Amino acid sequence: MLSVGDTAPAFELPDQDGDSVALSDFRGDSVVVYFYPRADTPGCTTEACGFRDSWNEFEARGIQVLGISDDPVSDLEAFAEKFDLPFTLLSDESGDVSSAYDSYGEKNMFGNTFDGVFRNTYVVGPDGDITHVYEGVSPEGHADAILSDIE
Repeated sequence: MLSVGDTAPAFELPDQDGDSVALSDFRGDSVVVYFYPRADTPGCTTEACGFRDSWNEFEARGIQVLGISDDPVSDLEAFAEKFDLPFTLLSDESGDVSSAYDSYGEKNMFGNTFDGVFRNTYVVGPDGDITHVYEGVSPEGHADAILSDIE
């Protein structure tokens, strides 16, 4: 895992609308970069809706939110529309960005082994350094926990 004080790895990925978004676009702002396994699954929906439901508080504090998965853009677009998500979702189909954030690798589910995204979150400060690290997070209440930690 990356640690508090590390410089956040740079990235540029397509968002749910197919537009290119780079971490550097948010320099000067705090940014929550959260990694989630699959759009429109129960845990990922709970986590995303938590960020949505706390969105006014994130906005009031000038904190950006970027959700990253290895889903294709079309799946992210449908997920954002279905749940009225007001923040940016990014498609990392290759897993390269997730890997750079120690959030991609071998997983086991129902006896099957496959590569996928781990549920980790990083808060990147205005200077581009990591200020908070959350590994293997629980989706329920995660957004509120971040807000509490960065008060």
